[in-house]
Amino acid sequence: MPTDCITYQNSGYFSSLINDYLDQKSSLNLLYNRFPTIENFEAQIAEKEANYNHDNRKLLVSVLQKQYQNIAISKAIQKNIAALGQSNTFTITTGHQLNLFSGPLYFLYKIISTINLASELKSKYPQSNFVPIYWMATEDHDFEEINYFNFKGKKFHWNKESSGPVGRLSTEGLDAVFEVFAQELGSNSNAQKIKELFQKSYLEHTNLAEATRFLANELFNDYGLVIIDADDANLKRVLIPYIKEEVENQTSFQEVTATIEKLNEYSIQVNPREINLFYIENNLRERIILENGSYKINHTNLSFSKEALFELVETHPEKFSPNVILRPLYQEVLLPNLCYIGGGGEIAYWLELQTFFNAVNVSFPILLVRNSVVLATEKQIKKADDLHLSWADLFSQQNDLVTKKTKVLSEIDLDLSDVKEQLKKQFEALYSIAKQTDDSFLGALKAQETKQIKGIEHLEKRLLKAQKRKLADVLNRITQLQNELFPNQSLQERQTNFSEFYLENGELLIPALIKKLKPLEQRFEVLIL
Repeated sequence: MPTDCITYQNSGYFSSLINDYLDQKSSLNLLYNRFPTIENFEAQIAEKEANYNHDNRKLLVSVLQKQYQNIAISKAIQKNIAALGQSNTFTITTGHQLNLFSGPLYFLYKIISTINLASELKSKYPQSNFVPIYWMATEDHDFEEINYFNFKGKKFHWNKESSGPVGRLSTEGLDAVFEVFAQELGSNSNAQKIKELFQKSYLEHTNLAEATRFLANELFNDYGLVIIDADDANLKRVLIPYIKEEVENQTSFQEVTATIEKLNEYSIQVNPREINLFYIENNLRERIILENGSYKINHTNLSFSKEALFELVETHPEKFSPNVILRPLYQEVLLPNLCYIGGGGEIAYWLELQTFFNAVNVSFPILLVRNSVVLATEKQIKKADDLHLSWADLFSQQNDLVTKKTKVLSEIDLDLSDVKEQLKKQFEALYSIAKQTDDSFLGALKAQETKQIKGIEHLEKRLLKAQKRKLADVLNRITQLQNELFPNQSLQERQTNFSEFYLENGELLIPALIKKLKPLEQRFEVLIL
């Protein structure tokens, strides 16, 4: 198989901000607390232990036990939930949307990164406990982002209207999705398991939050993963003082805006609003906007004075939902958390938040870019070897790959740079003669040089095109392999649902990933299935 390693920075799939973060560029030092190394967790543990409100532990355990009361869970999960009540227990957290049937593969990779880091920390710091947490994004309302998944190049779409928090959304209508999906799966034993998993998750639970919890629990039950739905009135009580602070002082807007001004060389992931809160009900999640001294709920007739809004916060905190700026704060206030694990886009917006956390005196977690993986078969690896392809080749843009391989495979030199250099030297001699005449001759000479150089460049392109036709067979095999490993010329993990690989590998898939992934190593992993 190809033996080269691809770091995240060299993959071409991460932003300049994330590349600079991974390279620990000094100009970004003020944007994060500690870089994710195993040694840095010692200080993070001490800081969180000192700054965390341990009174939240009893509440956390109580709510989790209630949320799990209708699900059969492993002893590892029972042990982890109970351990959260102890002062020496800390969490490693990832969050994810409630994508239909988990969505793309990176759902698995985020959770496995979390599980594996918790295990690694337990080995390094045995005096403490570390619980992997999956924070379900039940309050999101971007239904169009989650209502489908891809299987073998086909999109399975849930046609339904949704306007409120997706976790509360009824699973009605998913029987139609299942009927179409089941026809594509076939009838082998792994196909039957996938069908059963979909049925029990989505056809036997009444809302999307319950369905997603069941699905994730079935996949990771043996690994102690604790799944939390923070759309809960009791849990929201810990957020009350921060909701009031947000309404009254808009500290998040001020601090994040100031941070963004220091990031002017980068593309910004999210921009704060003056009030980074939504008002939510079952079919409603709308922004809270301050207008003329009143707090209005966008696109509704609801309006509150500050006093009335604060009274509502105290009596019904579940009616307030943090947006992308405040959700991380909610998580870090509620959980004894040490580290947040996310994709490049998530880590990019977390990097905007540290000064805000400092302003409200909440410990900022270590930020870790999740594992990324390419799943490949033995047959695909053999093809790569036979075609003399490295992973650097396979990660490159397809046009660049085809051009590079055409030049490598050609028996003739396709680079006419030497010819152009010789031509330029000939024109230099002509220029020395031309300088002894008038300026009009110099202009004509320059035009002729440009014309001839362009002519050679045109011939060079035609020569390359001709060689591509001559080498079409091998080039087609190269692009076909790249398209298999990088569907739609994108990362496999952003396109393909886990069921496509579960169909062939069954229950061996997740243990193989658990064994392979190293969360603190910044490189793409390749798993041969």
